[in-house]
Amino acid sequence: MGAGHGHRLHYHGHSVVHRAPAHLKILALLGFVLTVVATPRETYLPYVGYLLVLLGVIALARVPLRYLLPRMVLEVPFLVFAALVPFVAEGPRVDVPLVLGAELSLSESGLVAAWGLAVKGTLGVLASLTLAATTEPSAVLRGLERLRFPALLVQIMSFMVRYLDVVAADLGRMVTAMRSRGVDPASPRHWPALARTLGALFVRSYERGERVHLAMLSRGYDGRLPDGLDGLSAPADREHDAVAR
Repeated sequence: MGAGHGHRLHYHGHSVVHRAPAHLKILALLGFVLTVVATPRETYLPYVGYLLVLLGVIALARVPLRYLLPRMVLEVPFLVFAALVPFVAEGPRVDVPLVLGAELSLSESGLVAAWGLAVKGTLGVLASLTLAATTEPSAVLRGLERLRFPALLVQIMSFMVRYLDVVAADLGRMVTAMRSRGVDPASPRHWPALARTLGALFVRSYERGERVHLAMLSRGYDGRLPDGLDGLSAPADREHDAVAR
C-alpha cells in the first residue's frame, strides 16, 4: 500500500470518477453517508434510491462489482451483530415460521433495528470502497489536506499508508518462521506464541518509528512534510532501511 506498491483497494482506471478531484469525492462520500444515516430506518424506498445512485457511480467508474464485493467481507462482524439484535431486543414479538412447523420468536423492534444497521452499514462500506477503488491513497491525503484537515493527522495517516506494507511484510516473515518451527498461529494451543510474536512486532514497529523520526529530524524536519506529501515516501524495505540508518 506504500508508494510504488500501489493500493490493494485501488482499481486502476481512467474514468471521470477516477479523474475527479479527491477533495470533492471525499465531500461527496461524507454527504452520502450522512444522508443515509439520517434517513429513518422505517422507510424503505429511499434506500433503494441510494443503492441505485451508488451503482450508477460504480458503473460510471467502470469498477467491476466482482472487485468490490469480496472486499466487503470486513462488514461481516457488523452483519453478525445485526442478525443477533432481533433475538435480544425487547418489545412485541413476531413468530417467523420455520421448517417442520417450528416457529421462531423475534422482536419486531429488533427486526427494524437489524434492517437499519445492515442496510446503512452496507451502503456506507460500499461507498467507502468505491472511493478507495477510484482514488489513490496519496490523492486522498492531498484531498484531506486541501479540506484543511489537521496537518498532524494527515502526516500520521501518510506514514500509516507508506509503512503498512513494511509492517505487514515483517509479520509475514515472522509467521513463516513460526510455521517452520511447527507453530500454527491459527491453533488456540499456539496463541501464546502468536501473542508474543505480535508483541515483538509492536516493539519493532515502535523502534522503527523512532529511528525514522530521528532521521527526519537530522534532515531538518520542522513539523511539516517537505514538498507536500511526496517528500517522505518510503516505498520499499531497502529505502526504508537506508533512511533509518
